[in-house]
Amino acid sequence: MIKEEHNSRIHLFVAILVILLGILLGLSIIEWSFVIMLIGLVFITELVNSTIEKISDIINPEINQRIKIIKDYAAASVLISAILSVIIGGLIFIPKLLELIKK
Repeated sequence: MIKEEHNSRIHLFVAILVILLGILLGLSIIEWSFVIMLIGLVFITELVNSTIEKISDIINPEINQRIKIIKDYAAASVLISAILSVIIGGLIFIPKLLELIKK
């Protein structure tokens, strides 16, 4: 997946940055649990999206409006999981970063 999907490389890069930032900021067990679950959620939705796209291309390699809608829904699930991750990540990291800045 990482070799074939550009977005997966972006997700991996961001996940590594988040993990490093979490280590530097000393996240709690609960915070780590959310971070790890959200990283997993983004990768799972990316895998499902890629699977749907590959299967759709095998079933019907030509442009098909119904398959396009299915692919759009799968891609939207990745976007939603990424947005959710950013929101929850903000709730976890922003207060810690603000506290660090105040010191």
